[in-house]
Amino acid sequence: MRLTWTLAGAGWADGVVEGELGRAEFSVSCIAPGPERAQFEAEPTAFRWVFYREGEMVWVRVLELPDGGAHDGRGVEIWSGVVGVEELGRAAIRCFDEVERVYGVSGYRGKWGEHFPSVELEALRRLVDGLP
Repeated sequence: MRLTWTLAGAGWADGVVEGELGRAEFSVSCIAPGPERAQFEAEPTAFRWVFYREGEMVWVRVLELPDGGAHDGRGVEIWSGVVGVEELGRAAIRCFDEVERVYGVSGYRGKWGEHFPSVELEALRRLVDGLP
């Protein structure tokens, strides 16, 4: 699995998710967090990531929805894949390590409008490094 995050302009980012079964692109202006889903808002379109974990594997579905309040059933699946928990975590770490390398912490803040998630990235790194 590969994730790419490119800061496109003030408060906007473009993302790509790739896996063995394909590739999907999305634009983001806001991120709504959740334990089993994450939602990227593109005003009015939303890209909802839904995660189903079974043991050490995670089924990831990326849905494109007409608006952020829409039910999953109204979405169109633009990407899905089954990945290991460690692979998913490492994909996120590689993605944001690259973002920090390209933009730097202050450049990220200047383009995205939010602080770079350094604390969260390090917590994820410790968690993934501690997996059996």
